[in-house]
Amino acid sequence: MKRYLLIPALLFLFLAPLRGQELRCNISVSAERIQGANRNLFYTMQSDLYEFMNNRRWTEHAYTMEERIECSIFIRIDEQISADEFKGSIQVQLKRPVFNSSYETTLLNIKDNDFQAKYVEFQPLEFNETSNRDNLTNIMAFYAYVILGFDYDSFSREGGTPYFEKAQAIVNNSQNAREKGWKAFESERNRYWLMENLMNRSYSGMRDCFYNYHRRGLDIMADKPEEGRAAIAESLRSVQQVFRRRPSTYILQVFFDAKSDELVNVFSKSFPDERNRVMAILNEVDPSNGSKYQKIQESESF
Repeated sequence: MKRYLLIPALLFLFLAPLRGQELRCNISVSAERIQGANRNLFYTMQSDLYEFMNNRRWTEHAYTMEERIECSIFIRIDEQISADEFKGSIQVQLKRPVFNSSYETTLLNIKDNDFQAKYVEFQPLEFNETSNRDNLTNIMAFYAYVILGFDYDSFSREGGTPYFEKAQAIVNNSQNAREKGWKAFESERNRYWLMENLMNRSYSGMRDCFYNYHRRGLDIMADKPEEGRAAIAESLRSVQQVFRRRPSTYILQVFFDAKSDELVNVFSKSFPDERNRVMAILNEVDPSNGSKYQKIQESESF
């Protein structure tokens, strides 16, 4: 009798970790700019980071393989400071499927130029949520929680808060780090300001927009295209309010880096009145993409 009880228990212990992993994160590390670099070292780094992101449990929720969050991280090494320390950039992209369609929408497309970290080949990657022990795993864990936060925010209003709080904790624990990217005075567009903007109630309209844009907009467009498009147009008013409060807010750039192309596609199939309202908002809040948005105006009206 004990034998039959033991087998299911062992199966549970074996299978349970497979349901805890949330990310399906593609990792790419490029060191082409480093002459004479040890390529095997960077292949090992890429493999270790893949294991770190995909095999670690980041939440208390159970995920099936099909439910894993699709994302990608590209690390470009520009400088080798020492045998085991490197500088460069890290680009993080996140997509999620849109309901009742084969379309995937980009939630995040962010480039961080403050990547500096040590990596020793074959040394285990360690991360401690309560201390600043290793900048490489701090950066990777930070973006793991940012990815989760944006994904959850797109499905439920401010649903990503628990994960943004964990990312904020990493920022707080890194205030004494010698590496850049964690402190307010170093830049107006870095990890510190990303979290400040996301957690600041003055800019909560951006997160309202994110939920309404995706859940009430894109997710119903397969069945109700006009209603979904109208919800997206309305969500942009929240962005406009944040812009008028503080035009230089970093989260505005983060939003439009992910959404500018999609906005063109969505509103190129719009009614003239709606198109004009959207164009007025976009030209005000995102003038750097003005030439791109002009394609909306040039498309055929309904």
